[in-house]
Amino acid sequence: MFSAASFKILKHWRQYSQFGVTVKNIDVVKPDIARPNTIQSEHRRLPLSNLDLLLPPVNPSSVFCYKKPLDEAYTFERMVEILKKSLSKTLASFYALAGEMVQNKDGEPELLCNNRGVDFAEAYADVDLIDLNFYSPDECFRGKLVPGGKTGLLAVQVTELKCGGVVVAFTVDHRLTDAYSANMFTLSWVETAKGNNPLLIPSFGRSSLLSPRHPSRYDPRIGQLYLPISSLPPPPPADLINDELEAISRVYYINADEINQIKFLANKNNPENKRTNLEAFSGFLWKIIASNNTYSNKICRLGIVVDGRSRLGGEDEKSAKLMAAHYGNILSVPFGEKKCEELNKKSLNWVANQIHEFLEGAVTKEHFNGLIDWVESHRPQPAMCKIYTTRVREEGPALVISSGQRFPVAQMDFGWGSSVFCSYYFPWGGQCGYVVPMPSPKGNGDWVVYMHLLREQLDYIETCEASRHLFNPLTSDYLNLY
Repeated sequence: MFSAASFKILKHWRQYSQFGVTVKNIDVVKPDIARPNTIQSEHRRLPLSNLDLLLPPVNPSSVFCYKKPLDEAYTFERMVEILKKSLSKTLASFYALAGEMVQNKDGEPELLCNNRGVDFAEAYADVDLIDLNFYSPDECFRGKLVPGGKTGLLAVQVTELKCGGVVVAFTVDHRLTDAYSANMFTLSWVETAKGNNPLLIPSFGRSSLLSPRHPSRYDPRIGQLYLPISSLPPPPPADLINDELEAISRVYYINADEINQIKFLANKNNPENKRTNLEAFSGFLWKIIASNNTYSNKICRLGIVVDGRSRLGGEDEKSAKLMAAHYGNILSVPFGEKKCEELNKKSLNWVANQIHEFLEGAVTKEHFNGLIDWVESHRPQPAMCKIYTTRVREEGPALVISSGQRFPVAQMDFGWGSSVFCSYYFPWGGQCGYVVPMPSPKGNGDWVVYMHLLREQLDYIETCEASRHLFNPLTSDYLNLY
């Protein structure tokens, strides 16, 4: 994969990776109280749902990059003004994002809707858009282009680049916001900026569809997917974690033809049970990670994030609308585990079938109702998905894949043009990997893939004969920025 041209690109990136960023101003944008749906109470509390309570206090970010607008009327100051005003109007409906996370009497997190507002930073980066290291976002996003020091539930940073381009990034509290909810907010913000009505008004009420049943009941297998945090062993001392166990982020692109070929192989000799692109890609990556000799005689876990909205709201039109508008986490992370040797020997078709099998039990209404009941039976003791607690050296590698195909790449136009690069950025910190395949901004069927894995795993993926042709470093050249 790394040709002479690739090494030239990497050398170029290293030359510009140390650019400076100056924060010029930080404001607090509050909801427009003149608009409907704004909650004006100073101390209105909202409990989190049982599914929200499964999320740790981590902060994923979304990043959108724009070329210098062709219309000279869109100065940086003008763009900031548009973003602030439209954010204020959007927060009238998304009022909980202007609040804070506090603890209730049982020590559980809950929302305080106090109209605190959203931190909004304006910054300048001494770098051109074409020189941003999209392939290694830790070098150009962390501490530079994404908001730092978030104190509320949402923080925004807008950065002017030396070339006149702009980066819009925001960070959310995962305990309230899953990818579906973040997309709902993002699209409403974009539509408001262009003078349109939001596509969907969110609901922060705790719907009865997310309430535990009485009496509660759940499949014992849920206890194999989730566990109380109190049952975890203490983490190892920091000085025992070596460089190979450091998790880093990288962004690749995959050609559409390669995706189609992977799907073809996953469905080989399986004409009646077609596996999806996500199942096929997940199976391919599962096999690659397991083929590393470092993990001989260990198991390899793979989880897939499942959105429960259509499962819980699928019975009637009213329930479907409630779930579609619900702002919060309605997720489950079923996973499978196999010995690395077995995954390495079996065909991609067989591996994709294993993924389909463990997903089947989690794409039902009963699974999500059972998960809600399971959380209720353990409250107020916090719990989390077991796969996220994996320790690589003791147990073996693990990764979670979340489909980003609904990431609003094509719609991210605040009025001055479409974004030329969009990505999640989620260096969450554990040894379990996190992978998000998204549509390419080219709109040609290619994928852009954000990967947060251990350094040793990413280095192996880039040199392994079976995968090094597939994962191409995302460059300014691919994005047509020159």
